[in-house]
Amino acid sequence: MITWNDVAELVFPDVKESVEDLEKRFPKRNLKEGAMVTRFAPSPTGFLHTGSLFTTLLDYKFAKQSGGVFMIRLEDTDQKREIEGSGELLINELKKFNIEPDEGYLGDKEKGAYGPYKQSDRAEIYKVVIKEFIKQGKAYPCFCSPEELKALREEQERNKIRPGYYGYFAKYRHLSAEEAYNMIKEGKPYIIRFRSTGTFLNKLPVHDEIRGDLELSENDLDIVIFKGDGLPTYHFAHLVDDHFMRTTHVIRGEEWLPSLPIHVDLFKALNWELPRYAHVPAIMKIDNGNRRKLSKRKDNEAAVSYFLDNGYPTVAFLEYLYTIANSNYEEWRNENKDQSYDSFDLTFEKFSKDGALFDLEKIKFLSREYLASLSAEEFKDEILKWAKAYNDKIGPRIEQDPDYMIKILNIERGGEKPRKDYEKYSDVYDLTSFFYDEDYNALDFASFPFNYERFDKGLIKDVLTEYVNRLNLDLSEEEWFNEVKRLTVDFGFADNVKVWKKNKETYPGHVGDIAEMIRIALTGRKQTPNLYNIFQVLGLERSKARLNKVIASL
Repeated sequence: MITWNDVAELVFPDVKESVEDLEKRFPKRNLKEGAMVTRFAPSPTGFLHTGSLFTTLLDYKFAKQSGGVFMIRLEDTDQKREIEGSGELLINELKKFNIEPDEGYLGDKEKGAYGPYKQSDRAEIYKVVIKEFIKQGKAYPCFCSPEELKALREEQERNKIRPGYYGYFAKYRHLSAEEAYNMIKEGKPYIIRFRSTGTFLNKLPVHDEIRGDLELSENDLDIVIFKGDGLPTYHFAHLVDDHFMRTTHVIRGEEWLPSLPIHVDLFKALNWELPRYAHVPAIMKIDNGNRRKLSKRKDNEAAVSYFLDNGYPTVAFLEYLYTIANSNYEEWRNENKDQSYDSFDLTFEKFSKDGALFDLEKIKFLSREYLASLSAEEFKDEILKWAKAYNDKIGPRIEQDPDYMIKILNIERGGEKPRKDYEKYSDVYDLTSFFYDEDYNALDFASFPFNYERFDKGLIKDVLTEYVNRLNLDLSEEEWFNEVKRLTVDFGFADNVKVWKKNKETYPGHVGDIAEMIRIALTGRKQTPNLYNIFQVLGLERSKARLNKVIASL
């Protein structure tokens, strides 16, 4: 008499290990009480999504703060969708956020005793477990053709029946071991399905670390666990991996919550202990007045590379992710301004159950705050590091004269109210270009934004000519500004804006107008950092040369 043991041997004749052997090969970890073992398990199918970075940060942080282990596992069983090199890209992008695993897949190598960490290299491990499943009658060969599956779906749609391969619709579920054995021997193509014992109308009590106690419908689907290409499906592979890698907490997006009954069903079938699950709310966006998930097809900011390419400081981006992770983070930050963000301990209790709205303006604000907090030397180093990685033209400029860039960056830096005009590293070239003579001299002087509606060229030329004659950079800032005021009065302007506002008919303008004429001539711009500091950086001779060029053009 042919048994399911015979079917298992026929399907996997070369598999000699047992589940017990695997338990010995991958023993329970020797960690302290409460230590979490977490994992980031990406598929190599594209770029690092902002939502994936968010959940990975949570995995990393919970493992670190509990004294546990954070690992990376590459889930590459869907090889039709794999994009070459994307696995390595994901790892490299995580490194830029200082997220590195204690063990696992590292791109060009692996580290750790619980590998292999690429699912495509773990085929033999999966076969051991599936073979045991077949022996116990908990899995079976399914010989459904694509045409049969299509007809099944159409029948369910036609009769408005819940779709799926289950119960009455599980055509090959009821084959005897002998029938299955003979069909395999005949060479009929097959895959392996899990034999569920659930009932959809029954409620399954489960606990989620974020959402609390839930009741979900039991799983009754006979899902595919082993495909015709010799690899398992995601549902089965991740179960085996989490067990034998001894994962304690699975932190993942809420889109996986409907799959939880399947995973619970599989764990129970093997009598394995369930990891704790935490389903993180999706990051949302307002689109035409409606909330929707951040989309990699529609939103540039859905790709982490958008922020890296544009030079947003990774520290600020991580700080933003902490604000949407725990509701008490900003309160903690206000009380601990001198501490690093990673001094904060995350808790599941402080997670929102609703998806946070993605706030690009908040990221920009945090970026400005962070960059303003750096010393000029630190800022210069960070810009240069980014520029070298992303081939930005500011890099060679810094390397040519780093001290000069430090002088530029040091303008209005420090103090209680530092200047916050730098939002990202990619801003620096444009915001500092007027300090470089090659850029300044390439400007069209005729297009300088002087206020010709109020002041004619002759007046502007006279003001600049007189100012060049008086220019003295050995003065303190207060003394320098007093000289600008004297110039203002000599040309009949008010040396106080409030005085001018009360007597506009008496004065052609005020001291701010005179300072603007000088600023525009010196830089080509209306908006710049502190004018006195710009003069100090440029020096007397270069400043005079610039002013004289503008005078000659008027």
